[in-house]
Amino acid sequence: MWVKGEYFDDFDAVEAAARGSLDRAAQPALFDRLEWFRRIWAHCPPGVRPLVVRAVSEKAQAWLFLARTESGGLTGLASWYTLAFRPVFTGNPSEAVKLRLLIAIAARLKARRLGVSRITLRPVPLEDGTAELIARAFSKRGWAASRAPATVNWIADLTDKDFPTYWAERPGQVRSTVQRKGKKGIVSVEILDRFEDRAWAAYEEIYAQSWKGDEGSPEFLRAMAEAEGTAGTLRMGIAYIEDRAVAAQLWTVENGTAIIHKLAYVEDAAEHSPGSLLSAALFQHVIDGGIATIDYGTGNDRYKADWMDRSRPLEQIDLHNLRTLRGLAGAAKARLARLVRRGSVD
Repeated sequence: MWVKGEYFDDFDAVEAAARGSLDRAAQPALFDRLEWFRRIWAHCPPGVRPLVVRAVSEKAQAWLFLARTESGGLTGLASWYTLAFRPVFTGNPSEAVKLRLLIAIAARLKARRLGVSRITLRPVPLEDGTAELIARAFSKRGWAASRAPATVNWIADLTDKDFPTYWAERPGQVRSTVQRKGKKGIVSVEILDRFEDRAWAAYEEIYAQSWKGDEGSPEFLRAMAEAEGTAGTLRMGIAYIEDRAVAAQLWTVENGTAIIHKLAYVEDAAEHSPGSLLSAALFQHVIDGGIATIDYGTGNDRYKADWMDRSRPLEQIDLHNLRTLRGLAGAAKARLARLVRRGSVD
């Protein structure tokens, strides 16, 4: 099987080469689209210069979106808004073809003129085999792959479940809280499927009064909400007490999956549980709409277990180029760290 590859440092060139294969219509996952990578680079770039690598073979392609760091290494083109980072494939290749394409990318990234000694990727999905695929491919081309837990991703599996079934599986305390607070009629809920300036202003005001820290990139988040609103995938929920907005959540719903991207509530309204009431309303809204999976994003927050069914691990993969002195040193350091972790567990 023949494979060729090339580098890009310009997103317009990537778009021209991809010929629509990285657009919404071709890529079902939000985090695999060229639009997503463009937006990250525009608002929260992880490095000083993009480096996109493509491998092509017959009817299949693999893309790896990276960024050069100030230290001279490479990192995945991701941000704190990225819930899954992975190579992007087009053409529906088999697992064997995916491996060959990634091996070709690993070989190209060892080129002396690039001078790369280390590549860091996170958060990489483990459950679907992505982490193992990356590690195997790069190991076959002389990279040492070091893998470690990064965070987790909570999900609810809703295939063949209606909302009453899902709700009956929630902890009694959650159901009781929603029932008691809902009966009081103090909190009202609005769910929008489009972007509105007044709703976004309410979200920003709520966030500013919440327990959350500063938003990483408000510009990124608004740009995402506007784009998803135009596409019809945005679901924005606002909870009110009288005329005051006290809780907000930002979701997207697409291709059978609902993703909870952001949530916040004002702390002085906590006694009325506006966040829980808003969550219950949004969960019912998307489940009634036929969603098969709800994704609660990354982070092992305790409250997520009350609403979700299980967590999936996400990894950080560090790839060390064994042709370089820095790569050899990094691989040795990573190996020592693994031995220390194993010794502490034993």
